[in-house]
Amino acid sequence: MEPVHGAKIKIRKAHDRGHADHGWLNSWHTFSFADYHDPAHMGFRSLRVINDDTVQGGMGFGTHPHRDMEIISYVIDGALEHKDSMGNGSVIRAGHVQRVTAGTGITHSEFNHSATALVHFLQIWIIPNQRGLNPSYEEFQVRSAGGGICLIASPDGADDSVTVHQDARLYFGRLAEDETVTHTTSVERGVWVQVVKGELTVAGQPLSAGDGMSLEQVEDIVIEAGGAGEFLLFDLA
Repeated sequence: MEPVHGAKIKIRKAHDRGHADHGWLNSWHTFSFADYHDPAHMGFRSLRVINDDTVQGGMGFGTHPHRDMEIISYVIDGALEHKDSMGNGSVIRAGHVQRVTAGTGITHSEFNHSATALVHFLQIWIIPNQRGLNPSYEEFQVRSAGGGICLIASPDGADDSVTVHQDARLYFGRLAEDETVTHTTSVERGVWVQVVKGELTVAGQPLSAGDGMSLEQVEDIVIEAGGAGEFLLFDLA
């Protein structure tokens, strides 16, 4: 399939991302984060962070603060244990989504629930549409998305998705071999596709696990799987 004519498309290859290996944590940064600073990759529209984190058994992030950010965690493999200053404590397992509105300020910790197995997850930050929101917390289990996509985060909580305080919609997609799905949006919006597993072709461009792509001035985005593949798709104002 040929690339979409007139589209503004940029590909972010997995190996070009920022990288930090702390022993207990192996982290790849799609956008600037912590000690990794890249003026050319500061985010995409309201999408500020995609960190691809793998944490060793029994290890994790101790209690630390956040404010004025929508924080979404999607667990790819393993189980992530979460505790926060709002009184929430839970274990987020593969295929589950967690949303924390940091708002006026929260503290939380995230640890690998297993003493031996790895946990692999994406931590995503979306800039909210207003500051000083009341902190809040939600979880969501991704429904089967074979042959299509499942809405997992939205401004209005549609389809039981978690609510984000921004004009942004986040979808999870899982395609079997040779399956295709088309995401339709308006030409004024921007879309980011992040490949979670497998090999996909997005708008005519081949992508692998860890790769990302931004698309603007595109209304119909065709995603094809050669073999099985999984992805996240952000539809952003």
